[in-house]
Amino acid sequence: MNDMHAAPTEKRIATSVLVIGSGGSGLRAAIEIAERGGDVVVVGKRSKSDAHTSLAAGGINAALGTMDAGDSWQQHAADTIKESYFLANPHTVEIVARGAERGIDDLVNYGMPFAREEDGRISQRFFGAHTYRRTAFAGDYTGLEIQRTLVNRAAQLEIPILDTVYITRLLVTDNTVFGAYGFDVETGTRHVFTADAVILAAGGHNRIWRRTSSRRDENTGDSWRLAVEAGGRIRDPELVQFHPSGLIEPENAAGTLVSEAARGEGGILRNALGERFMARYDPERMELSTRDRVALAAYTEIKEGRGTPNGGVWLDVSHLPRETIMQRLPRVYQTLLELQMLDITTDPIEIAPTAHYSMGGVWVRPDDHRTDVEGLYAIGEASSGLHGANRLGGNSLIELLVYGRIVGAAAAAYSEHLPAQRRSETAVEQARAEVDGLLGSDGAENVRALQRAIRNTMTEHAGVVRDEAGLRAGLAELAEIETRMRDIGVHPDIAGYQDLAHAFDLKSAALAARATIEAALERRETRGAHNRSDFPALDDTLRVNLVWSGPGRIAHEQIPPVPEEIAALIRDVSTAGKLVE
Repeated sequence: MNDMHAAPTEKRIATSVLVIGSGGSGLRAAIEIAERGGDVVVVGKRSKSDAHTSLAAGGINAALGTMDAGDSWQQHAADTIKESYFLANPHTVEIVARGAERGIDDLVNYGMPFAREEDGRISQRFFGAHTYRRTAFAGDYTGLEIQRTLVNRAAQLEIPILDTVYITRLLVTDNTVFGAYGFDVETGTRHVFTADAVILAAGGHNRIWRRTSSRRDENTGDSWRLAVEAGGRIRDPELVQFHPSGLIEPENAAGTLVSEAARGEGGILRNALGERFMARYDPERMELSTRDRVALAAYTEIKEGRGTPNGGVWLDVSHLPRETIMQRLPRVYQTLLELQMLDITTDPIEIAPTAHYSMGGVWVRPDDHRTDVEGLYAIGEASSGLHGANRLGGNSLIELLVYGRIVGAAAAAYSEHLPAQRRSETAVEQARAEVDGLLGSDGAENVRALQRAIRNTMTEHAGVVRDEAGLRAGLAELAEIETRMRDIGVHPDIAGYQDLAHAFDLKSAALAARATIEAALERRETRGAHNRSDFPALDDTLRVNLVWSGPGRIAHEQIPPVPEEIAALIRDVSTAGKLVE
């Protein structure tokens, strides 16, 4: 092994646009570039058929009006801004709501098998806090079908996709990106990519909590670290969505989602006493309330001692007709049978809130998702601006389609008009040395143990409900973990270079954890998914985005006014049921 480290084989690959991440947004951007005749390469650290997008169950939003003729893109925008607790950027929201129908059309053209009514219209269901039915779906496998559809289209266009490449660093000179450095997770072969433009589509940071809907080795904050080390910034890191319904058991699958479609189809939530507890928190909408409300309600029931034996609540769909469950919730049925030998047509499911979605992300401009670094773009869960303090279910999938198309076009145009590409051998040498350094490290600290320590710290001190004392304790623990990180050992073996990948995951997780806790301390209010028990009220002076550019550096960014045609459709956001203690 040592000889290999001394002189690693290095492949050089040149392309006009490099896309990092092979989920829905990355593939949609690559498809746009290829359809325009551009040159593009996609890299992902896990198989394209198994990207995180494939886990999204419930559906994809667009005001098609197929079920409710009164719907409009303006109402979709109004619902999105209202549920964001006015932290969403209105320009971003308008672009997504206006572009949503086109996004659905693109998928249909690529062969997406949407559920349809008998007369052929695309079916739409209620999902969370939408005014109308505007969530299109394919059973409860919507994300998987979208991913399959995009993978097939990419194959038709012969887009090169490298499935096992881990990007360790973006290559930048004079605040301009010119590529990326990485290695093959299986063979250790190094890759130097040179590109005119780079699109970051490598997801969010919710894996840094103990119970999460992300699987091992995904959503560890890679996009954030790559962007910040390149000169970018992070917006709204503290705004993390806790999905109300993650499984508690088995331990190795803790946090696996039970789709909100289960509530959308009529599922009922009860505490250990058998009470239908949503009546206490949102008597009007009950189980169809927003994610932040339902997660907070479940958290409060558990914390106040009304939880199930394993520290959860019950979600029951057994009163629904068996046929409805098999047709509308096939994935939930299958998952529970596989993981717990539980038949949801007869028995309730034990669930608890689980870290699910990064509503913040890399700072980007609304129009084309450019970052602070020339030639660098961010899309999908890696980016920020659409969701504010609470994401509407179904909005993330449409965001992938809308901004994938826009950013693909923007990156292709940027590449086309670039007179010359500036490169820096020093930047490449630094990236190479970083990997060499980690491979040569033989410290006593175990990378996996430190990742677990970060997850414990975040769960304990920066979970569903936060306060000053807890967050400060979290920062102290994190500082200790960061010190221990200087003494890690990295040991590739016959199975591959996963250990090296985990060392980079750990760096990303530590950066994402620090950004999250520091911004959570700064946001001294309760708004959407961010609950401060020591500041239980909304604070109008904090109707701003918090932008983090490194340890201790947070700026308050003003949000543009909401256009009148959208503002007119926004109803009051009630804060009833928001107070925790």
